[in-house]
Amino acid sequence: MIKCHLSKLMGEKKVKIVDVARETGVNRGTITRLYHETASRVELEVIEALCRYLECEVGDLFELVDSE
Repeated sequence: MIKCHLSKLMGEKKVKIVDVARETGVNRGTITRLYHETASRVELEVIEALCRYLECEVGDLFELVDSE
């Protein structure tokens, strides 16, 4: 399974979902689903926008973990 670290990264930078949505142009619902790890898919443009905004790499945002 793929784990999303958006909530951790946002917490480190002390930004809110609404701030990320406003600054990146990404739909607030999309950010909310990624934040709560309920998203089933995500567009590459969204990943790029989030990585640029959070100044991180794709591997910092997503992690492949073994399912138990």
